[in-house]
Amino acid sequence: MYVIAVISIIVLGVAFAATGWLIRPGSRLWIMDHPNERSLHASPVPRSGGLAIALAIALGAGLAAVLTDVSAVMGWIGLGAALVVVISFADDCWTLHVHQRLPVHLAAAGVLILGGLSLGRVDLPGWSLVLPLWLGVIVSMLFIVWMVNLYNFMDGMDGFAGGMGVIGFGCFAWMGGAAGGTEFALVSLVVASASAGFLIWNYPPARIFMGDSGSSLLGFLAAALALWAQRDNLFPLWVAVLVFSPFVVDATVTLIRRILRGERFWLPHRSHYYQRLVRLGWGHGRTVRAEYFLMLTCGAAAELARHLSPGEQRAMLLAWIAIYVLLMLSVRRMEVHAEGMGE
Repeated sequence: MYVIAVISIIVLGVAFAATGWLIRPGSRLWIMDHPNERSLHASPVPRSGGLAIALAIALGAGLAAVLTDVSAVMGWIGLGAALVVVISFADDCWTLHVHQRLPVHLAAAGVLILGGLSLGRVDLPGWSLVLPLWLGVIVSMLFIVWMVNLYNFMDGMDGFAGGMGVIGFGCFAWMGGAAGGTEFALVSLVVASASAGFLIWNYPPARIFMGDSGSSLLGFLAAALALWAQRDNLFPLWVAVLVFSPFVVDATVTLIRRILRGERFWLPHRSHYYQRLVRLGWGHGRTVRAEYFLMLTCGAAAELARHLSPGEQRAMLLAWIAIYVLLMLSVRRMEVHAEGMGE
């Protein structure tokens, strides 16, 4: 535990210092994010903070390899993460097309599959379905690629993606450690610490964004660790999805709504629920604090689920579905009220 604590503190410090350096105009990696139709910010902001997160995570993984016994899975995750960071940073610099990014995302997902992080079964409370090898590979690939992209979609508000990184991976560390997965807990805590070092500079009003290199990396790691936890029976995949459900639900429901309306869903937009709250006048600060509360509640529910019977877990899942439906309906109701006030 002493080694884990020391590594985490070093990672946080490196992420904080590196992010502070990237903010400086004299930095060689000073890449600006100019407002567009998807943006919620009004003036250009540096967007290379993801490099600081990646550097800090890489350092933490290196220290873990030197100071502790680590398994081969960390190497596979590291290789896949490197692919994601490289193509995402290129996207930050030159705005790549989806057909240029997607093959690399698929390759990174393939690396995880080769490393043994593929779904062999789907577990839900009181029910388990064993998957054929080919189906497990397909479902795993889709899950990984979607997590990479949905995390990127949700990185559109000050402090949002960084906060999800701190809370989500912090919950992973807690649950993994409690289940006996020391190495898993260490990796999760390293990612949470790197996110925290960045978040100090990114909390509203943000002085820097993480860019695609940061958001895609965190999405990839969320998927990798969720599959790792499932494989080693630390906690099931549905619990991991619950932890990150503030991102998963918003991104997935928004995508489905846009497809059903016949919109060109691959184009930038501002129709995510968190974006709609900001546009309703909540602003970045109030919205992100409400989202933090939701994230913490989801994390607490995920931890509680470990101690519940299958029947109680099913009731919890149904309750969370109802909560999200009510939250989405509330946002729509506020929009209708605002439209009525504006007439």
